[in-house]
Amino acid sequence: MDTGTHFAMGFGLAGLAYLDPTVASQPELANAVLLGTILGSQAPDIDTVLKLKGNAIYIRNHRGNTHSFPAVLIWGGLISAILYAFSPGISFLHLFLWTLLAVMVHVGMDIFNAYGTQVTKPVNKKWLSLNTINIFDPFIMGIHVVGFILWKIGYHPGHVFAGIYAVMIVYMIQRVLAYRSTIQYAQNYLGIKGRYTLLPSLIWGRWRLIVENDQRYYVGQIKNKEIILHDSFDKHAEKIEPVLEKAKKDKNISAFLSFSRYAHVTTNELEYGYEVKWIDLRYRTKTHYAFIAIAHLDKQLNILDSYTGWEYREHKISEKLVYALDENYLRQRY
Repeated sequence: MDTGTHFAMGFGLAGLAYLDPTVASQPELANAVLLGTILGSQAPDIDTVLKLKGNAIYIRNHRGNTHSFPAVLIWGGLISAILYAFSPGISFLHLFLWTLLAVMVHVGMDIFNAYGTQVTKPVNKKWLSLNTINIFDPFIMGIHVVGFILWKIGYHPGHVFAGIYAVMIVYMIQRVLAYRSTIQYAQNYLGIKGRYTLLPSLIWGRWRLIVENDQRYYVGQIKNKEIILHDSFDKHAEKIEPVLEKAKKDKNISAFLSFSRYAHVTTNELEYGYEVKWIDLRYRTKTHYAFIAIAHLDKQLNILDSYTGWEYREHKISEKLVYALDENYLRQRY
């Protein structure tokens, strides 16, 4: 989920904590729990700072180790211990349990969107994503806002957020059921054999669609039962294998491939060498695929430049490459 939603849920869990008699009867503990749930709701995303070291490192690590099961326990214990040090008279157990719940909710909610997490690390590096809610869900944020208003005007926060989270659980179940029924509908409608994946949007009833079989990828969208296929990619189109294998060793390319589960590659031979481009089929905009990896190699298969990341403005992609198609550079080199 997005940072704002995680923050809202951290605050909401602090309200829910008033159902705990120990928390409700001790203002100092309630304040510590508030800090614990807010910090716990944000802690796993501390790996966002890795963006400062480049997209490759960020892509390899975001929602990985910091979202793993061992990390959940570490975050809960570490945050609680720090807060307890400033208020040693409070119940550490109650502080720890509510803080741990906030961390668990963060990781659990991230599983429901298309990005997913590597929650089973270090046992398994597989990405787990249910693809049922958008990274920002207006309904989830909306019911939290309603809860905050009710809390502000005097309603018991524990009762308010017990109701809020009961509604949210029903909503999450509904989204899972909608995903499954829409998958079945798409399979019957298209009649294409393969693996079907839906990706949620901000609008109910609208999904992005990817169908994969041994021969092709199909990319489209579903709008209230209307299915539109936008693109089709031949998985066995001619490729220059030595160029691909060399490009895959680049740090940007390998980082992209470690994360992307629907990567389509094209290889173009150019005057100075080769361009190899991967696109992640999950991130289609109206004009292009926004999550990409590109490498340029010379005739001797030396990598000249590379880039990976998200770019929602198509004309900006080439600007992110160090030497991309720079005629002056190529003239000097050759």
